[in-house]
Amino acid sequence: MALNRALIWALVALTTVLSRCGGEDIVADHVGAYGINVYHYYGSSGQYTHEFDGDEEFYVNLDKKETIWQLPMFSEFRNFDPQVALRNMAIANYTLGILIKSSNSTTAPNKVPEVTVFPKSPVELGQPNTLICAVDNIFPPVINISWLSNGHSVTQGVSETSFLSKRDHSFLKISYLTFLPSADDVYDCKVEHWGLDQPLLKHWEPEIPAPMSELTETVVCALGLAVGLVGIVMGTVFIIQGLRPAGASRHQGPL
Repeated sequence: MALNRALIWALVALTTVLSRCGGEDIVADHVGAYGINVYHYYGSSGQYTHEFDGDEEFYVNLDKKETIWQLPMFSEFRNFDPQVALRNMAIANYTLGILIKSSNSTTAPNKVPEVTVFPKSPVELGQPNTLICAVDNIFPPVINISWLSNGHSVTQGVSETSFLSKRDHSFLKISYLTFLPSADDVYDCKVEHWGLDQPLLKHWEPEIPAPMSELTETVVCALGLAVGLVGIVMGTVFIIQGLRPAGASRHQGPL
């Protein structure tokens, strides 16, 4: 397996939960990825996660040796011993050393990550919201994602997912920033990755409708007034016609 700057994706164990079905076609109702192990020499760190339908079910904090549930409903009927993840990381570390020697440290190509920034809900100035920075097509799974507000680094209100696996063996990672929308503030999601020649800044700012000019306001008011006057005149005419006696318009001949 090819390496990237002494980095390798060590071991991935996937379990797919398929629906019951007949015939030759198999349709998946739900897909679970259980025991996704990522270990690399860069920083001597790794990741152990379980996923369900593309969402992170839980991850193991390898430093604190704790299981952190991202979908708490699953923790109500099952638990997970973090020691399992630690043992898997030890195996991945050993396997990684063997693969490095057998591949002569051949490097793998770096993919260029794709970055999208959008708000969680429709933006209203002064109403709390969350900015989402979705970084797709990540490989190798080593990346720095940070936030800037008006060009200054922001750390408060920031959270992110683990690396989420994809079918093409690349990864997705999502960063969140809670914020209070203001007309004076702009934001950037900063992404640093080996597939980029320089840090990538994805800009976002609230879309505020441009105010109408005085001339436009005058024209709109004049049109509204004209339409109103026409309506009054037409209404008056219809009322007068309605009040006229029905026989007044008939021509009366001689007796």
